[in-house]
Amino acid sequence: MRVETERLVVDPLQASDKEDYFTNISHDKTVLETFVCRYAETLDDFDFAPYLTRDDIFAIRHKTTGKLIGIFVECEKDEANHSLEIGYGIGRAYWNQGYMTEAVNAALQYYFDKTDYRTVYASFFPENVASKRVMEKCGMTFSHVCEKEFTYLGRERDLIYYKITVSQT
Repeated sequence: MRVETERLVVDPLQASDKEDYFTNISHDKTVLETFVCRYAETLDDFDFAPYLTRDDIFAIRHKTTGKLIGIFVECEKDEANHSLEIGYGIGRAYWNQGYMTEAVNAALQYYFDKTDYRTVYASFFPENVASKRVMEKCGMTFSHVCEKEFTYLGRERDLIYYKITVSQT
């Protein structure tokens, strides 16, 4: 996937993204409260190589600087049912500026225009109101709740799922 918006580019990760990914996602414990990712204490400890081999993780870049400010993930693909689950995370310095809504809207348009996916799901932890707002701004609506879906940061976590279908866009 490669999409552009007025302020952003969403495209594959590059080796040069390591430091930005570390700074904005993997080393920020506040971000990791809302986005599931392994914490890295130092840049040297951060093993970025596995991310570069995956075709389901994309950089969200600021168009002006080319710097990675967040990431976009294709979590689960159900091609038989033409559905996809997405996830996203963005550096704290970029919160509350509309970047994630812009990126998710562009990705949804891409999926519905360029792929066979007809339903896209996303989930958030109940306390992550900002992620819920992103989903709602992108036209997604409540789908279901999974109680105690998995253990993260030492506690069982619920997830609230929203979805959008191609007919809703």
